Amino acid sequence: MTFGITPPLTASQPSATTSAARLSRMLEPAEWASAGIPLLRNPREVVTGLHDRHLPGPSTAVVAVLDPEERVTASASFVLRTDAPDGWDFRNALLAQLRRVTPHDLRLRAPVRTAVLLYCRDGGPLWTEADGAWMWGLRDACTLHGLRCGAYITLTRDGWQVLGEGRGGRRPYTGARPERPQLSDTPRERHNGGMAAGPPRRTGGGAPEAHRRTAAR
Repeated sequence: MTFGITPPLTASQPSATTSAARLSRMLEPAEWASAGIPLLRNPREVVTGLHDRHLPGPSTAVVAVLDPEERVTASASFVLRTDAPDGWDFRNALLAQLRRVTPHDLRLRAPVRTAVLLYCRDGGPLWTEADGAWMWGLRDACTLHGLRCGAYITLTRDGWQVLGEGRGGRRPYTGARPERPQLSDTPRERHNGGMAAGPPRRTGGGAPEAHRRTAAR
């Protein structure tokens, strides 16, 4: 009688599965453009306002919630570094920030507020896998928080660009100084901005550690 021996799993097998799952959690520019993402009426004003408020450096993400008039009602910035960008991790980090700075709108029949994401990174303006993972994460976080998914904007040394729209500008850019004085929050403004009291809730997934700064109007 001959007994067969099952060969052990190679290290590449689980790695390939993990890589395939990670790649499935990103959106390419064509998918993003066809997703019906609402256009910003004045993207430069939004980008400049968020840049002046948070002064993001490389690997810094700034998520902001806009009202129907495109006024920023809440925003938060944090640094998230990872060698293998995964939309799951980005979704969890974005959702944690949204829960900290603004209540959800899940009880509404349709979203009335929009979340946008400004990501400051090295490199050129062309789409990268990290951009695709951030897009996936933003869309999923908005769904789970009852918000409408808005623009994804990259900020590099070349300037800023709204991916999927082809709109951009040279200022602000990574390392640029604020174009106007930073705003200081009064107690009334902090209250109206929806700053959440108490510790943030768990996001239900393991995301890399993020260093945070928050701000709200």
